Amino acid sequence: MKKKFKMQDLDCANCAAKMEEAIKKIDGVEDATVSFMMQKLTIEADESRMDEIMKQVVAVCKKVEPDCKILL
Repeated sequence: MKKKFKMQDLDCANCAAKMEEAIKKIDGVEDATVSFMMQKLTIEADESRMDEIMKQVVAVCKKVEPDCKILL
């Protein structure tokens, strides 16, 4: 299942690339794109585990950029 989320306070393209790379490594994630310019996260993942996966995604993003929020 593919879902899109708005991001807030994503400050640099390098951080977006780091987030994208880390999100793709999460078990159950098929594909992920973090757009710095659009402030958007697009994620393709196992629908039955989406809530659990999104908790991990939020944790990964906080590690890379503590101020960044994903609007779920």
